[in-house]
Amino acid sequence: QVQLVESGGGLAQPGESLILSCAASGSIFSIHSMAWYRQAPGKQRELVAAIRSDGAHYADPVKGRFTIRDNAKNTVDLQMNSLKPEDTAVYYCNVVSQPGPTARYVEAWGQGTLVTISS
Repeated sequence: QVQLVESGGGLAQPGESLILSCAASGSIFSIHSMAWYRQAPGKQRELVAAIRSDGAHYADPVKGRFTIRDNAKNTVDLQMNSLKPEDTAVYYCNVVSQPGPTARYVEAWGQGTLVTISS
């Protein structure tokens, strides 16, 4: 099994910055992708940013403001700059990994961390 521990988040004012971190542990041989999703009240969960072997990918609403970083050691950060009220949501870390070289991919989710942007 894979466990994800998220940290960061909280309350910030519009225009400020926050950093979310996610550390993966457990049965991990290799990681296929690491990503951040978010779910705002009354809305579906949506992909915010992902990092894979072909690089980083961002949802249009966060391009130019958010940066996803693979820090190695199975950790990933989400640097969030120029935050807007519409960024308010619960943010979830997502990791797709293999427990062995020929094993099937396994998807894991973090518990979620609340980000609130308000003046």
